[in-house]
Amino acid sequence: MQVMSIKAWLVIYLSDLLFWLWVVRWGGAERLAGSFFAGFLLNFRASTWDSGGIKLFGWLMLIISTIWFVVGIFLPEMRWC
Repeated sequence: MQVMSIKAWLVIYLSDLLFWLWVVRWGGAERLAGSFFAGFLLNFRASTWDSGGIKLFGWLMLIISTIWFVVGIFLPEMRWC
């Protein structure tokens, strides 16, 4: 299996980080609450969540993706393409 370059890994993480920060800090949760796009972008059940539930999900995903990013920095075999 081919591993991803560190540059690609960083770009993907930064785009993921910006998306989740938009959700939890910059009003994204309020815009997505109760909409079809919440189910499409986040989770198939997210269209029934209020903005607080979406923010909680966003914080959890932000923490998980940051942990995964750090693991991928030190263990290149975790950065699969």
